[in-house]
Amino acid sequence: MDHLLRGHAPITDAGWQTIDGEAKQRLTPALAARRLVDFAGPHGWEHSATNLGRTTELATSPHEGVVAAQRRVLALAELRAGFTVSLKELRDLDRGAPDIDLASLDDAAHRIAVAENVAVMHGWAGAAIAGVTDSSPHESKPLGENAEDYPRAVARAVELLLAAGIDGPYGMALGREQYKRVVESTEHGGCLLLDHLRKILGGPIVWAPGVQGAVVLSQRGGDFMLDCGQDLSIGYERHDDQEVHLYIEESFSFVVATPEAAVGFSA
Repeated sequence: MDHLLRGHAPITDAGWQTIDGEAKQRLTPALAARRLVDFAGPHGWEHSATNLGRTTELATSPHEGVVAAQRRVLALAELRAGFTVSLKELRDLDRGAPDIDLASLDDAAHRIAVAENVAVMHGWAGAAIAGVTDSSPHESKPLGENAEDYPRAVARAVELLLAAGIDGPYGMALGREQYKRVVESTEHGGCLLLDHLRKILGGPIVWAPGVQGAVVLSQRGGDFMLDCGQDLSIGYERHDDQEVHLYIEESFSFVVATPEAAVGFSA
């Protein structure tokens, strides 16, 4: 039995299958950041740190005439979002009910996906994680409220990356409001704005809840790495005579190898 303690939960195999399926369905569209950066792992719950390949020279050593240094690593951080499932709903599921209430799970899945997006794209100081936008040396400019201006802004970002020696294709993470403007807009001549932006970038455009504004980043690989210990999993906490208390959990670190490989736009 692993640390998730799923075997202690009063949930049948059919119940777990439904819960896991619902979580995957809700998480997949919201996990935007990991669709635009390199993903390493999952390495397992025991994986605790990411090797940075660097050392810090130590002021002292165990013996005279010996130089000492210490390897530098980035500790993985853990995220957990709790939720509940009604025992009554689980019993109805076992009777064949197709529409059990998993609203609490849906909310937890969205919260943890947003947290991952924010940590990767904008950083998480408390976990010593530098994000894509706060690492970039390029000046962040407003994307604007007029969606028709987006192609010009994105083209400038691509040109800026090319001038910095950063090859494409390029991807783009759009905050909720910015994505809504894009998908609702057409340009002169009826061309879909989304298609126009894809042609400029040569890569994907993703809906990224939690992102403030937008981020354009290279998809050539090797510039940004999300190092995953335990991938998003559901565990058991406790239960009473009314509800089962569960949680979604993951562990990860994030490393920016090439800060100049991204351009951010403020909201």
